Amino acid sequence: MPDQTLFLPVPRKVAYTADSVTLPADALIVIPNSKLLFEAKTAQAALQQYAGLSWPIVAGEDYEHTGLLLEIEDSIPQVEGYQLAVRDGRVLIRGADASGVYYGVCTLRQMLQQHGTELPGVTINDWPDFPARGIMLDISRDKVPTLATVKDLIERLSRLKINQVQLYMEHTFAFQKHPEVWADATPFTGQDIMELDLFCRQHHVELVPNQNSLGHMERWLKLDRYLSLAERPDGYDMPWRKNNKPTSLNPIDPGSIELMSEIYSELLPHFSSKKFNVGGDEPWELGTGRSREEMERIGEGRLYLNYLLKLYEQVTLRRKQMMFWDDIIVKYPELVPELPYDVIAMVWGYEADHPFDERCALFLGSSIPFYVCPGTSSWNTFAGRTDNAIANLRSAAINGLKHGSIGYLITDWGDHGNWQQNSVSYLGFAYGAAVSWAQDTNLDIDLPPLLDLFVFEDEAGVMGKLVYDLGNLYRIAGHGRFNGHAMVDMLRAPVTAIWEQRELWKQLSQPGESIEETYARIREMFFFGPSQNIDDATLDNIRTTFGTHGFLAADADSLYQVIAEADRILAPLNSTDMQRPDADLIKSEFQLAANFIQHSARRGLFLWEEGDSSGADLKQELTDLISRYREIWLARNRSGGLDDSVERFNNALESY
Repeated sequence: MPDQTLFLPVPRKVAYTADSVTLPADALIVIPNSKLLFEAKTAQAALQQYAGLSWPIVAGEDYEHTGLLLEIEDSIPQVEGYQLAVRDGRVLIRGADASGVYYGVCTLRQMLQQHGTELPGVTINDWPDFPARGIMLDISRDKVPTLATVKDLIERLSRLKINQVQLYMEHTFAFQKHPEVWADATPFTGQDIMELDLFCRQHHVELVPNQNSLGHMERWLKLDRYLSLAERPDGYDMPWRKNNKPTSLNPIDPGSIELMSEIYSELLPHFSSKKFNVGGDEPWELGTGRSREEMERIGEGRLYLNYLLKLYEQVTLRRKQMMFWDDIIVKYPELVPELPYDVIAMVWGYEADHPFDERCALFLGSSIPFYVCPGTSSWNTFAGRTDNAIANLRSAAINGLKHGSIGYLITDWGDHGNWQQNSVSYLGFAYGAAVSWAQDTNLDIDLPPLLDLFVFEDEAGVMGKLVYDLGNLYRIAGHGRFNGHAMVDMLRAPVTAIWEQRELWKQLSQPGESIEETYARIREMFFFGPSQNIDDATLDNIRTTFGTHGFLAADADSLYQVIAEADRILAPLNSTDMQRPDADLIKSEFQLAANFIQHSARRGLFLWEEGDSSGADLKQELTDLISRYREIWLARNRSGGLDDSVERFNNALESY
């Protein structure tokens, strides 16, 4: 029986005994007092669901028919640590605190799910590597989940010992003083946030506010009321993307800080957390417009730091601890020691080879506390990028623990319309939860069967491998943009761009070179300049074409292979036996994800005058897919942003 017991996360120390325990029909759940009532009720529900047992909850001690004893044990040294013992005809769970007791109950729940009333004799000692183990949901890129959707996700992730959630906001909070910003967004209201905050605390999860405060302000700056605060009110160009609308605040305009002060005053009272993520990432226009003169005088790094310190004043004034993304300050390591000692740097990166080791060492050397922030690799895809996600999440855990990170935040972004289905991110959430809890026992877990049991609850054992394999289709058709998938870009990009890129790819590839090798060289040139003898015009073309529309390294053979592999992977979908109430919705989500990938491949074949599909056929197919996309979107998400997301399919629709 012990060999058949699976866990997610895998506990740190598990010692089995020879004797199993048969749980009696009549027994008590005993707690010292009402402070552990929620944990007891969680155990009670699991006993009923998986063992058919209806055990009452009582408080006190020395009950004759104790079946499950929950208590706090001060001698357990690790915060959130717990001990679970199945012996002598009963179950004992001791936690260092209420969170530890809850996590012990979650481990018991996984045992009950597999063994019912016949539990193996076992002693488990377990505790976390990272004090904070969180997820970040992007609720600002068109898709705003319903409150019920977020609650369900938080409850499920808390069972995997996630203890922090951040909702990334740009314009999706119902600010009473700024109603025009969220008018079409169906935002989270103040009441939503307070209700969610209470729900999180019950599940031992900290709900941390996350409001971007410098870049990514385009939803504000497109309105006349705020445009004067833009660094570049008329828009800006980047080497890889032209004619962009303003996204960044002017860091030297006092009005920028006044706006943030007003936003903070309204947003922050709805959260009980003492932490606050002010963002600050990717201010593309920084120092190129109205603050150019100041930037030339003091430098970009100092310009950024000065603004960050003004945000810090506003945050500390409200008795919060400031978090911020690290991407700008790491370019100026000499300035890192000037950061306030109590800020938390959020060290983020989403590719398998992101330099977490180097970035973490920088903050450790300056005694600045930091989180590592990998991602689910789901955005800019339809079905995720499994291998990249696992490698990225794994590297963050290894290097974060090595350098003393105080937190691990799994980010789930929604760039360019949030085309991925909600459930595509489950794989990244699950693996990240595991490696952030206990690295030694979880780095090399066999993920598909654990997804079957503890995420998709698929008694047929199909869904885990299906999701895993579908997420690896990206490896066949070359690569999409940095943090993306070629099949998304094939559908999103204008026809002329696809043709230009195909010709450029032919020009740059070399005889005998694999797609992976060509991609690596182009990526190197994109970021660091030419690595071979090419002219400036070609380099500019590389940055514009590949930067805007991804790396479409697909040939006709690979597109045919994508279509066939998607069919093969999806073949057992209808044989799943998921016990979740949203089982049919999950099947529809992954069916739609696969169908979008196949349509994108057929689009590529059509544009290259390959394949059998006509333009009329493809237009009808995409129209039907969009109809299903709308229906599935509304099953988990609010209506605001849906039309904006769907509009991004127009390039493809109009090209047929």
